[in-house]
Amino acid sequence: MKAIILDMYGVIVKQTGDDFVPYIQQTFPNLELEEIRKPWDNANMGEVSSLEMWAAIGFQGDLEKIEKDYLDTIELNDGFLEFIKAAGMKYKLAIISNDSSRWSKYLREKFNINQYFDVISISGDLKIRKPDERIFRLTIEKLAVNAEECLYVDDRRGYLGAAGKVGMNTILFNSRNVPYEGDVVNNFKELEDRLQRITPEELNF
Repeated sequence: MKAIILDMYGVIVKQTGDDFVPYIQQTFPNLELEEIRKPWDNANMGEVSSLEMWAAIGFQGDLEKIEKDYLDTIELNDGFLEFIKAAGMKYKLAIISNDSSRWSKYLREKFNINQYFDVISISGDLKIRKPDERIFRLTIEKLAVNAEECLYVDDRRGYLGAAGKVGMNTILFNSRNVPYEGDVVNNFKELEDRLQRITPEELNF
């Protein structure tokens, strides 16, 4: 194992993103799911900025403050900093995240975590979004490793499946408490323990 690749929402940070629609509906209770998700998806693909997304949803006024108020509800996951500092001594590290460029940049700078990662692949920057296999292949290429030398950690089962198709080893970070037949951890302590137990024969488990 040469590289560990982490998802952002539901792994590096506690929030999975599932709170965004209810957060918006506090202000606009009559908005349908699709009326919120479509602008959000457009921002995550880099087709519009996140500020344009807020405007498309219906917000007016100081959009930067509105955005900051939401992003400041997001917290780092327990144990992340301890894990990443130790992992960086043994492995190359990367992020793959479906996110707008502005949101990702703000959160990474707020938590001062850019320093820990060799590669950062954000859908809003690349205009490629998971589960598109290209975002995994691009990250592998930038890390200068083989797919089978990577461990990909995500809280969404479908994205693990996409990573597995390109040859990565995968673990579910079970923030959502969902059933999963593959390898599962519930926190960063369990992930650290699991890494210590991985043998060469287990790769592509």
